Amino acid sequence: MSRIGKMPIPIPPGVEVTIGGSRVKVKGPKGELEREFSPRMKIIKEEGLLRVERPTDSKQDKSLHGLTRALLANMVEGVSQGFQRVLDIVGVGYRADVKGKVLHLQLGFSHPVEYPIPEGVEIECPIATRIVVQGIDKEKVGQVAAEIRAFRPPEPYKGKGIRYEGEEVRRKAGKAGRAK
Repeated sequence: MSRIGKMPIPIPPGVEVTIGGSRVKVKGPKGELEREFSPRMKIIKEEGLLRVERPTDSKQDKSLHGLTRALLANMVEGVSQGFQRVLDIVGVGYRADVKGKVLHLQLGFSHPVEYPIPEGVEIECPIATRIVVQGIDKEKVGQVAAEIRAFRPPEPYKGKGIRYEGEEVRRKAGKAGRAK
C-alpha cells in the first residue's frame, strides 16, 4: 500500500471540494483550482476528509495512487493557505524590481532582463535583493521560481547569482597560482 496514497486529506473549514468523475474542483478563500485526474483512481469525499483508492496493485496504479493524493493535498493547501518561494539575489549591482506585470532584473548582463509575470502568480520585491513568488498552484509557483533562478544560477567561485532562500552553494577554490 502506498504510504502517501493511503493517508486521508483533511478539508479545512471554508474549502469546498466538488468531484465530477475524474475532474476535481477545489474552491477556498484564496481562489479556485480545477484538475483532471486519472479515471483509474477513485476519489472519495467523506465528512471533512478526502480519500484516494486504487483498483489494483499494479505498478502503474501504485504510482498513480500516491501522485493523485499528493496533487489533491496540494490543491487543498493552495486554496486555503497558498504557496510561496523566496529567491535571494547575491552579487554587486544585482537587483530586482516589479513594475506593473513585469519583473525587471539587473544581473550583470549588458542589458536588463525582463520577465513577464504569468497569470495566477504574484511576484513582489520587498527589498532589491529578494524576490517573493506567491500563488495557489504549487506547480506554477515552483516553475516561475525556477525560471527566474535560471537567468543567473549561483556560480561556485564567488557565489553570485539567484538562489533559493536557505540554499547552500558549494564553493570551489579559485586558481592557486603557478608552481615554480
